[in-house]
Amino acid sequence: MIVGLIDSGLGMLPTAARLRELRPELDLILLMDPDQAPWGPKPDEWVIRRVIDTADRAVASGAEVIVLPCNTASVTALTHLRAHLGTAVPVVGTVPAIKPAAAVSDRIAVWATAATTASAYQARLIEDFAAGRTVSAIACHGLADAIDRGDGHGVSDAISAAVAATPPDVEAVVLGCTHYPLVAHEIAAALPPGVALFDSAEAVARQTLRRIDLLERPAMGSGAVTVSLSGRDGSLPASALAHREGRLLAGLVEAPSIHR
Repeated sequence: MIVGLIDSGLGMLPTAARLRELRPELDLILLMDPDQAPWGPKPDEWVIRRVIDTADRAVASGAEVIVLPCNTASVTALTHLRAHLGTAVPVVGTVPAIKPAAAVSDRIAVWATAATTASAYQARLIEDFAAGRTVSAIACHGLADAIDRGDGHGVSDAISAAVAATPPDVEAVVLGCTHYPLVAHEIAAALPPGVALFDSAEAVARQTLRRIDLLERPAMGSGAVTVSLSGRDGSLPASALAHREGRLLAGLVEAPSIHR
């Protein structure tokens, strides 16, 4: 069974690593887009076309399930991609973990990119799942980009700015960008003691496995990991190796199988 994961940068790594840990026999195709990253500022129609074209390449290489471990891709292109691929190829999207945070916390901060923070999508999630809670939407300017670059100073500066914008009495912080779990330890260390962090990687990985099991097809694979960089055969960027998830996956990368 081959699973294709699509994100412009390193945001796919937490979900991909969790899939690897939960079901190591799965073959994973990691489809990144360094030539056009980040996707957040791009027009919606451009993102939709880019995601569909990337998914088509993955399916042509044998992917039977597609995962969008990226909020921008999920918000903008998930419905379109499902319509394009039909029911034969399940597509799993990402939802910020506002619901589980609201189940146990009254005062919540949602850290996300500027585009996601300003989106109607996030506002609806807060309205639907955190009604009656005090929710602060915090735009973490530059944090995802700094993670993609492997810029430690940039990461620290962006986290410091986000902490300064976060009310000091919050009980939980939702990591509303899939890049942010890669620096969860740094975020936790910068927040007041006792603040809980919530991210979506575990839930997305487990939903992917549920969709795989519903296919009732042979799920065995070789555990291979291949990488596509804007449609070119490649390997994980050096910045991925700064993170546990990146090191785990980099040690498994085999000869790439995706071509233009």
